Amino acid sequence: MPLRPSARSRRIVQAEIRAMSLACEQLGGINLAQGVMDTPAPAAVCRGAQEAIAQGVNSYTRYDGLAELRQAIARELLAYNRVAADPEREITVTAGATGAFYAACLGLLDSGDEVVVFEPYYGYHVNTLLAVDARPVFVTLQPPDWTFRPEALEATVGPRTRAILVSTPANPSGKVFTREELSWITELAQRHDLLVFTDEIYEHFVYDGREHVSPASLPELRERTVMISGFSKVFSITGWRIGYSVARPELAEAIGYVSDLVYVCAPAPLQAGVAAALAELGPEFYLGLREQYQRKRERLCRALERAGLDPVVPQGSYYVLADASRVPGETGKERAMYLLRWTGVAGVPGEAFSQGPQGHRWIRFCFAKRDEELDEACRRLETASL
Repeated sequence: MPLRPSARSRRIVQAEIRAMSLACEQLGGINLAQGVMDTPAPAAVCRGAQEAIAQGVNSYTRYDGLAELRQAIARELLAYNRVAADPEREITVTAGATGAFYAACLGLLDSGDEVVVFEPYYGYHVNTLLAVDARPVFVTLQPPDWTFRPEALEATVGPRTRAILVSTPANPSGKVFTREELSWITELAQRHDLLVFTDEIYEHFVYDGREHVSPASLPELRERTVMISGFSKVFSITGWRIGYSVARPELAEAIGYVSDLVYVCAPAPLQAGVAAALAELGPEFYLGLREQYQRKRERLCRALERAGLDPVVPQGSYYVLADASRVPGETGKERAMYLLRWTGVAGVPGEAFSQGPQGHRWIRFCFAKRDEELDEACRRLETASL
């Protein structure tokens, strides 16, 4: 028998986010493709990690994370998300939110289980489902508000449906799910006895006075929700890989055992750094973050409009989907590459976030950049004359 990759691995393709980042590097462009978030990390989180290293916090932690971090997460969940969680039995610190989702899928889904996914979707979510032999089924959101109807959601449910995935605020669309929409999801999940996976990594990036509602804060959803979040985005530490999940104890145990098997634990001194930052930084930090990123959003959206790339102004997160129909090319990839070569600005083609041809219309841009770099990218876009 010839040596070959597994059938499972052949279903998984390289993320276009990574591919466009490599193309941008080769051409010396400005990378608005990947959410690398190169803004400075807060001093508190860096200082906390440095002190932990100096104090010898360099060994394995318990499989579900340092006690001080789990306790700090529990305090934040109660204060901001209105979710009461037991730090000893329901919170699992993981190798990033991506690691939390992988451990949750591997621990809670069986081969052939179906998971409802809202489209446009985050490609890593879909690839993770494929990696564990689950099957994503899609509900297509409609711009400009990325809405859906309850009957469209109902139509996705079949005998193998096991869960619904809700990303709020969403990557790539920036959609913030409303209480009414969450009530539709709640009713469906209760009636069909479904799990609800939530990705809330952008929970502090909400704009125009909107409210982030954690599905687990709704009493009817608390027991069936697997909440996933982390600190890569809010503290600008995407390379640290500190995330977490929250679930009822028997689900948390399964997630924790898989996380231990795959990752052992998240880096111990970096966990300590996050715990220190959570203890030091108050509500004013998060308010300042929202104000800062709303200004970045407005700056990029103005530049896209002037370039002829009509943006769908995001309600949350730090991404913008822009209509690239006027850019030469038949596919989103062709249009994104044309734009990169013409302007030196990299975005991600929309088919990275969609199963259907509607993806060809979009390019996603990230505005989690230092102001001087974002300003230069905007200047290039504005003078592109597309």
